Amino acid sequence: MIPKIIKIMSLRVTQYNEPILREPGEEIEVFDDTLAELCDDMVDAMYDSEGIGLAAQQIGKALQLCVIDVPQSRDSDFQFTLDGKSPPAELIMPMALINPKIEVLPSLETVYEEGCLSFPGINGNVRRPDKIRVSFKDHQGDSHVMECNGLLGRCVQHEVDHLNGVLFIDRMDEESLKGVESRIKKLKKQTQKFLKKNG
Repeated sequence: MIPKIIKIMSLRVTQYNEPILREPGEEIEVFDDTLAELCDDMVDAMYDSEGIGLAAQQIGKALQLCVIDVPQSRDSDFQFTLDGKSPPAELIMPMALINPKIEVLPSLETVYEEGCLSFPGINGNVRRPDKIRVSFKDHQGDSHVMECNGLLGRCVQHEVDHLNGVLFIDRMDEESLKGVESRIKKLKKQTQKFLKKNG
């Protein structure tokens, strides 16, 4: 669990068509108070935007870092183990995944309507493996292994995609993509105007 640190700044969530969203993140090697503070600020930005995951690229930094907080409920059921144990989800959330590596485990693929904080109001069906294993470090530099499925597994895959410059529209099925094409173009233009105005 990420320790609460006094918030110094408010982070802006980057929008589609900002180049940073296509930049693969650099591995993090220094685990210090500055990193812990960044994780905490990212969690605040995620909550402010009512999301369940946020990648460093979405706050303008090309780093191998994302934060997640996936609530476990009847509508978002999932199973997971963390370092071979099964604690209640609320005890480990929110969590930071630093330098994460995903391994797909034998499972069926599932289709789910995904959204993204960098694509406000845009959703579409994405097919992903249901079960994964993710190896990562926490904000203190300690190594962990988590196996998960359901919405948690999907959220981890979505965020780790971000860390490699891959967006959910790249994986969206053709029918869904056609249905949101005009909104994506509109968002692209809005972002261009924003970037031009803010240099």
